[in-house]
Amino acid sequence: MFELVVRAPETLVEILSDALVDELEALSVTVEDADAGTEGEHALFGEPGLPAPAPGWQRSTIRALFETEHAAEAAAAVLLAQPWLQPRAAEPGQPPAAFVQALQPVPEQDWVRLTQSQFAPVPITPDFWIVPSWHQSPAEARLVIGLDPGLAFGTGTHPTTRMCLRWLAREAPSRAACWTRVLDYGCGSGILAIAAAMLGASGVDAVDIDPAAVRATTENAERNGAAVRAALPEGAHGAYPLVLANILATPLKLLAPLLTGHLAQGGWLVMAGMLERQADELRVTYAPHLPITVLDSDEGWVLMGGQASAAPGDAPR
Repeated sequence: MFELVVRAPETLVEILSDALVDELEALSVTVEDADAGTEGEHALFGEPGLPAPAPGWQRSTIRALFETEHAAEAAAAVLLAQPWLQPRAAEPGQPPAAFVQALQPVPEQDWVRLTQSQFAPVPITPDFWIVPSWHQSPAEARLVIGLDPGLAFGTGTHPTTRMCLRWLAREAPSRAACWTRVLDYGCGSGILAIAAAMLGASGVDAVDIDPAAVRATTENAERNGAAVRAALPEGAHGAYPLVLANILATPLKLLAPLLTGHLAQGGWLVMAGMLERQADELRVTYAPHLPITVLDSDEGWVLMGGQASAAPGDAPR
């Protein structure tokens, strides 16, 4: 493999990226902040629910991967023939131009091992652990979810997932017998649905708009021997004593009528994906449907939820 590295101003990044993929047949193209690690570094993406602070970095590094050195050299030759791309950086005072920074071989790596090294066993409680499928379970683990994240969100490492799992582990001893139906809306890897089933829930439905998440949930549930039905959103039907949703604040607000509409009398809705500063927005949005409160917090994120009335006019317990 050979890598063609191009430095470009914000105005040329999209043009170059499209040309490298569509016309020059690069295997992949990545874009990085050319000032990363310096005082000039700045965030491209804002917090969830907020617009990006800028459409792109002022100076970007584009890395295009080619199968052979000849293909990389040919791509570089085509780019260098363009008037807006120079052999070297523009002189001070001149308008910014793109330039070829390097053409270099890419060392062979064990990408599977490299990816797997990023995920380690995660403790939810002292005896409840999430363990990637390529790791051995810790000796102290009594309840283990073996997980292969695949392309879906939900490895147990993010604070929102940890808070949902902690809530399930804490409440299951007294409530699992009542969890005769559970809905995990936006299931990702299926980790919440699987945890609920392993902690004593039955009739667990896990739904997601992404078919890759449905596949990952099905495979992870089978790996753990958990009875979970994974499907697209139309697979959610009827009322559930427990509804889980670990998404983000904006979709949670839009889904308020749907999620609360799936709650059985006396049922619990437990949600994650919102920052502490977004908690009041969620309270206001859900107020016409269900009173919700903050149940937990972790690294600036909060877990929110509430219990539906057991019968019309009854206060939640």
